[in-house]
Amino acid sequence: MKSPPLLVDAHEDLAWNILTFGRDYTRPAAETRRLEAGSAAATDMGETLLGWPEYQAGRVALVFATLFAAPERRRLHAWENQVYTDTAGANRLYRAQVDAYHRLADRHPDAFRLVLDAAGLDDTLAAWQAPATQPPVGLVILMEGADGVRLPDELGEWWELGVRIIGPAWAGNRYCGGTREPGPLTDAGRALLEAMSDLKFILDLSHMDELSARQALDSYHGPLIASHANAAALIPEYSGNRQLGDNLLRAILERDGIIGVVPYCRFLDYRWKTGDSRASITLETVASHIDHICQMAGDARHVGLGSDFDGGFGLASVPAEVDSIADLQKLVPILAGKGYTPDEITAIMGGNWIRRLKENLPSK
Repeated sequence: MKSPPLLVDAHEDLAWNILTFGRDYTRPAAETRRLEAGSAAATDMGETLLGWPEYQAGRVALVFATLFAAPERRRLHAWENQVYTDTAGANRLYRAQVDAYHRLADRHPDAFRLVLDAAGLDDTLAAWQAPATQPPVGLVILMEGADGVRLPDELGEWWELGVRIIGPAWAGNRYCGGTREPGPLTDAGRALLEAMSDLKFILDLSHMDELSARQALDSYHGPLIASHANAAALIPEYSGNRQLGDNLLRAILERDGIIGVVPYCRFLDYRWKTGDSRASITLETVASHIDHICQMAGDARHVGLGSDFDGGFGLASVPAEVDSIADLQKLVPILAGKGYTPDEITAIMGGNWIRRLKENLPSK
């Protein structure tokens, strides 16, 4: 029997969970749930959807592993330790998260591997093609929100630390408008993008306000993605600036961007709220967002998955068929039922992200 396609997940907040809860992603998800039962990790943020055995079962070859912290004004819980009040604080938190990824790869080289260049990508993918093996999961570091970059001149340091993708915003900041805090690209934001382009960072438009995203599309000439965002047109009763309207989607596609669809109930149906049953929200809805983007693009080369799993929600907040990341493979027969070919499904599940990395990671 042919193996399922490789899965690439373009958005997981692993370091945030490691440093906040001491979460160990070498464990099975079920063991982590047992150990965290009744804790803030489970009750406030949701039961984990991730673990190394589940990565293996789901053939998750690569993860875009984020650097993420929140500004103090967006703190949700008193126990949060990954919040900052100024740029210096953000810089310290992001550096600690980079260190967490390096420790994870150094201590568990058979389970996780940092992917920094084309050779590392090829080695990781080759390991996943070998029969009867349990290969390491490749980690590509993505900075979500650039508040940790004090000045554009220090981007070279972040590159040396292993960061390859940067999203300028989470909330609004001095670079641009962000989620629930609209605003344009600032002069500082333009300088950031220019420096990013010089170093060949991939730009992540996720969380940018539509105005600033459009301005970035006009001014940034390097590679771009939206690692985790859905089609606003398909979300019942949606309002806000977090998801992608069709006009912005078209603009991203015109620039050869790739969009990662998020299998989070709230991002699939805005009527859904935490505590509601997830029974009515299924992977069919996720596939509809994928199909919407494919129909708009005219091909299956510009969409993938960006789960955002363990990113502030957990098991109780994902489609009914999903118990862990391994269950995203259940999208394969759903997409086949919509008429997608095996090659197109392979592209959607991970091939498109792999292509973007092959096109843009340094040779060494």
